[in-house]
Amino acid sequence: MSDKCYNEFFIKFNFFDVECLKHTISKALGTGIIAGSTLVKFPQILKLVNGKSAVGISFLGVLLELIAVTSSFAYNYAKGYPFSSWGESVFLMIETAIIAFLVLLYNKKTGQANVFAALYSLVTYMLYSGIVPMNVLWNMQVANVPIVVCGKMIQAFKNFQNGHTGQLSGITVNLLFLGGLARIFTSIQETGDSMIIFTFIMATLANGVLAAQVLYYRKETARVLLEAKKKKKAN
Repeated sequence: MSDKCYNEFFIKFNFFDVECLKHTISKALGTGIIAGSTLVKFPQILKLVNGKSAVGISFLGVLLELIAVTSSFAYNYAKGYPFSSWGESVFLMIETAIIAFLVLLYNKKTGQANVFAALYSLVTYMLYSGIVPMNVLWNMQVANVPIVVCGKMIQAFKNFQNGHTGQLSGITVNLLFLGGLARIFTSIQETGDSMIIFTFIMATLANGVLAAQVLYYRKETARVLLEAKKKKKAN
């Protein structure tokens, strides 16, 4: 909380200062999003591990999402924006990378999974160390919009083709959708960066499509996963 807002709230007892209210709500939401991001994709990871299957999960879709969240982290970090406005990117990077690794692993592509892990670790180090110029990071951020939308729509199209959402975690999808709505507000308040704001708007709309599919296909998904489980036990 800024000194100005502290004085307004606790010295003057003016709890209705609009700017301070928006600032405080933004900080609280940002902190909540970061805290939630430590577990937001855990249900998806758990579902993959427990099922030992990546059925219905598009690796290309996961990879594009990973590129987008990594670009966002690198750009925000280099720009020096408040951690509360982008900190979830760090945890989402780690969790999405784990999901990408597991998708390859459970599709019996162990060698590719190991190569992916090594290459991604190297790229992340390069982005974090400041080797990559700011103009490149900015261009990566610009590219985030089509990357985010394409990644989500690839998964949405696969769901449509399958007629179910497979191992896609409804909990994770819904949490990402709700977190995106909150992040639009915090980005407006804390960065004012139109590119970041637009990226979050598009990502939230795309997550909304997946959330709607999870709801629409829930019965068929339950049936398909139950049959797969029975088949696995029979074998």
